[in-house]
Amino acid sequence: MAEPAEQAAGLAAVAAATRCGFVALIGAPNVGKSTLLNALVGAKISIVTPKVQTTRALIRGIAIEGPAQLIFVDTPGIFVPRRRLDRAMVGTAWGSTQDADVVAVLIDTHKGVKDDEDAILRKLADIRAPKVLVLNKVDLVEKPTLLALAQALNERASFAATFMISARSGDGVGALKSFFAASVPEGPWLYPEDQISDAPLRSLAAEITREKLYLRLHQELPYQSTVETEVWKELKDGAVRIEQTIYVERESQRKIVLGKGGATIKAIGSAARADIAAAIERPVHLFLFVKVREGWGDDPERYREMGLEFPKE
Repeated sequence: MAEPAEQAAGLAAVAAATRCGFVALIGAPNVGKSTLLNALVGAKISIVTPKVQTTRALIRGIAIEGPAQLIFVDTPGIFVPRRRLDRAMVGTAWGSTQDADVVAVLIDTHKGVKDDEDAILRKLADIRAPKVLVLNKVDLVEKPTLLALAQALNERASFAATFMISARSGDGVGALKSFFAASVPEGPWLYPEDQISDAPLRSLAAEITREKLYLRLHQELPYQSTVETEVWKELKDGAVRIEQTIYVERESQRKIVLGKGGATIKAIGSAARADIAAAIERPVHLFLFVKVREGWGDDPERYREMGLEFPKE
């Protein structure tokens, strides 16, 4: 029989065993996946705008909860694709579930179950990983309606647990995070303790500028616009010089982004510079350019830049 000291050491080792796993966040467009990711990580790493399909590629956020390291995967919204870029994003979203240890299915309780949600629910049986139902925006819905929705959804799919949260206010997010921490498998952490995302800083900076672009022009600017960080130069005084290009498909769109006398592009740059500086904790000198790139939505190289697989059809 083991000595008491040995038993205590063994128990301590078990208690200290680390866990690590991937949690995929899936759902229809604008259900709050990016807002939830930022709340779970405790920092802004995924952009949030009112424009549908803001998230294009997989954004990974990393959080520590007790002995567990959680890698959250924010995915593009799942909907019926109509264009090549749509198909690439939806394919990427479903692909993220294949290697996930837990899949969180977000439903906007204020919106309820529409066509996009209905299609998602029908495909959940194909996912092998445990699935968790996350009812978001519960502060906008009466409790009887919430309970009825939760019951109806659990009758349609097999969920390991159901959580009611408000990603925007943070209500219920702590309990959800604790559940994820207990659900991922034991294993070593994959990232340093202080790392909150696996996205390169150049990509993060481009995403921040794209967010400001959409927030400023989401009514006027078509969906086909993108931002690329062309130059990232470390300066001797500790600041960073960043040059980015906003690509649009037509000259008329370029004029919209520039605005009268360059006022719009200046406002976008000012807002982006502040957020990028806060994210990297360094002074930033940001220079924005706007160029027309016709048909970039059919260019395989642009898909690789965004981390998407180029659909052949």
